Amino acid sequence: MVATFEREGDDITVSDMVIPEAEASQIEKYFSGSTVFLTGGTGFLGKLITEKLLRTCRGVKRIYLMIRSKKDKTIEKRLEELVDNVLWERLRKEQPNFIEKIVLVNGDCTLSNLGLSDEDRQKLINEVNCVFHCAATVRFDEKIRSATHINIRATRDILLLSKEIKNLKSFVYVSTAFSNCIRKEINEEFYEPTISGDKLITLVDTLNEEMLDSILPTILGQWPNTYALTKAVAEEVVKSYSDGLPIAIVRPAIVISTVKEPVAGWIDNIYGATGVLVGAALGVIRTLQCDKNCRAEIVPADYVINCCISAAWDIGTTKKSNKIKELTFDDKQNDKKKEDEVQIYNYVCSPEKPIRWKDFMMLAEKYLKQIPSPLLIWHYCFIITPNYYLHMLLIILLHRVPAYTIDFFAKCIGREPMLVKGYKKIDKFLRVLAYFATQEWHFQNKNTQALWRKLNETDKKSFEFSLDLLDWDAFFSTYARGGRVYLCKDPMESLPQGRIKYRNLQIAHYTLCMVLLFIFVRFIIFLWHCFV
Repeated sequence: MVATFEREGDDITVSDMVIPEAEASQIEKYFSGSTVFLTGGTGFLGKLITEKLLRTCRGVKRIYLMIRSKKDKTIEKRLEELVDNVLWERLRKEQPNFIEKIVLVNGDCTLSNLGLSDEDRQKLINEVNCVFHCAATVRFDEKIRSATHINIRATRDILLLSKEIKNLKSFVYVSTAFSNCIRKEINEEFYEPTISGDKLITLVDTLNEEMLDSILPTILGQWPNTYALTKAVAEEVVKSYSDGLPIAIVRPAIVISTVKEPVAGWIDNIYGATGVLVGAALGVIRTLQCDKNCRAEIVPADYVINCCISAAWDIGTTKKSNKIKELTFDDKQNDKKKEDEVQIYNYVCSPEKPIRWKDFMMLAEKYLKQIPSPLLIWHYCFIITPNYYLHMLLIILLHRVPAYTIDFFAKCIGREPMLVKGYKKIDKFLRVLAYFATQEWHFQNKNTQALWRKLNETDKKSFEFSLDLLDWDAFFSTYARGGRVYLCKDPMESLPQGRIKYRNLQIAHYTLCMVLLFIFVRFIIFLWHCFV
């Protein structure tokens, strides 16, 4: 930093030569000495929050990570596999013993009371200060019983647990911006779902699977899937059980890869927009029902978790936990009080840095073509249309016909046919995504913007989440590489082979197009001669 002087020609004093120290991080100070309890620690955002807290908030005392054991894996084995990833390399270099701060808790969101033992439960009650509830099933086609247990009952149970925690400073619930997708205007406030959480839990615990399937359309109403519905009802549960708790709800939009932390372009799942990007890059997905002029509500993962951590600091320093419920005979007044107590942050891109689907596709194509993978199965050919019937025709021509043709020849030579089965799953995924790609919502994010303004300059650098600072063009270069390296497991060293394969498939693609066009023209001429 260079010292500057207000009056040219004045004498230089000692004070002029003193460079002011950077402000101390308020967020690091808040988490210093604190114990964190995090659910969904093996999920995408859960991993990033854990890594970020350990790396940036070095004073954090410990992190209780709730992980469920599997039939063939203990929770210790799952943690070992969790940290054996490039995501943790930076932290491993800076703090080789970071894993000593992670304490495992055997729990399961599919079970009542989170499946916690009495010993673990008491330990959490005595020691925890901050809670991040990230666990959820994000499968859009999840059975209503399972979705209710994981997304709603587990949320209720962790809220009840939090009411017993002796020194709770903050509770952050990670929801979704599309929890109220049946509305076109979505503000940072609660909206009443068509059924309460307690009633839905009772319903799924009473009826058998067949009966639940038969009444599912009635339960869903206007909601497009069980995920959106159960996240909306989970927010109602947060409001209903929020008495005396310092709670924040963060509603991220479609979460994609990281911008820069801890690894640029890192992502570990193919949900949402990322699935389309990777599928198109490999020549697998060739069409999507999408209105190119609609806004794409996409947000980078590291920005999302920085917002979550900042929200914990904000709610923890502005709200105080009050375990004694204030009684009132006016239910409406009590509901209003609950709404005022719970701070909601819509984390979406459209108010600050909007991007439309046509720009998403253009930038994706621009950078994907620069880094072709040798895993390509066909030349990049991706068509978007808002018209359902045209999209279905393209599905038949570009997905089904090639799949059935290749599977037929595979069967002829004794190989197992796989493409038809695979494309049925892909087409189901595309139908779900079409709901979000053919319409747009108007989000308000005043609380999120106000939160950003509250951060001091040090925290704005350490916990950056203002989308106004994001350059979409530069980001997509990183995003495309991340999809190639971290999802396809294809290192950049294979780029020369990828380019050779891309050129060969490009020649094959255009040759096939010319042959098909020739056949089509000959067929039209044949029909003309037959009927004229």
